[in-house]
Amino acid sequence: MNEAALIDRATVALAQLGLEVLPLKQPRGARLEADAWLRLAKGKERIDYVAEAKRTVTPATVGAVLVQLRHLAAAVGRPALLITDYLTPPIAETLRAQQQQFVDAAGNAYLEGPGLLVYVTGRKLPDKQTRLQAGRAYTVNGLKILFALICDQGLARAPHRIIATAAGVALGAVPAVLADLQRAGHVLVAAKQRRFNATKRLLDEWALAYAHKLRPKTLIAEYATPHFAQWREWKLDPKQALWGGEPAAHLLVRYLKPGVLTIYTEKLPPRLMAEQRMVRAAHPAMPPYVEVRKPFWPEGLKLEGRPDTVPPALVYADLLATGDGRCLETAQMVYDEYLARSLPAA
Repeated sequence: MNEAALIDRATVALAQLGLEVLPLKQPRGARLEADAWLRLAKGKERIDYVAEAKRTVTPATVGAVLVQLRHLAAAVGRPALLITDYLTPPIAETLRAQQQQFVDAAGNAYLEGPGLLVYVTGRKLPDKQTRLQAGRAYTVNGLKILFALICDQGLARAPHRIIATAAGVALGAVPAVLADLQRAGHVLVAAKQRRFNATKRLLDEWALAYAHKLRPKTLIAEYATPHFAQWREWKLDPKQALWGGEPAAHLLVRYLKPGVLTIYTEKLPPRLMAEQRMVRAAHPAMPPYVEVRKPFWPEGLKLEGRPDTVPPALVYADLLATGDGRCLETAQMVYDEYLARSLPAA
């Protein structure tokens, strides 16, 4: 319902820009589900889009949105149109620079095709209170549960108590989240048995919501160090600390040169701080620097990947959250090598 309402509001905004909006049926043979298939017309010119509705897009989530829309466009062979509630001018400019077409409910839009060029920014929603809200699956507790299911897909068959323990949430949070995931088709139930319907679309949705709601809560501190370039020689005890983000991606796919060293730990070991002569960085910190993040999952959660890094799904999400072009490219490499089999694109 939220996505449908958002698409209706964006349709009104497009009509106010002088465009005719025609809903289309899903093309025959299209394997991926989309929020809408639309034809925009202006005079004799027509452009057919696959549309994806996202409630909010922020600097932290724009990378995940771009990756998801590019995948969608490539899969169906037509341009992807982002439909969202509201885009600030900087986000709108970022999307335009990446040639990602969009429209929001306030009437901001970037559309480009044969005989058509529309670029409008700076319009604001008349009432911010009308913004749409996400379901339980994308609350902080919901994101923790979903992460546990992504890491250990067999958990979907377990009792609620086991899922709650694995995700590190209260038992009462589990039923509503599973019901939300079931309504969205991410959890399937047959003969009273649950099965996790794991897809790349779900991974991208989790990464998007994680960057917006959960990731900011994990940051503990940022540090500068004169030994940044020698980070591979640092002695991290996997029982105390794990590499995440850019250094984890380097260890996984041997491609990205880190500009930010992400370490997930409850407390940065004093010996490591002393050996690397770490001091608090100015805020906001400028690369290169070290960021320390608090793990949001309990010790008992089954984790895949290298023993010295966080799970590949979290590495993928952290890379997308940067919005950096090389990090987005590396995120795709992490997905291809470590996640594609368990979270398929189709």
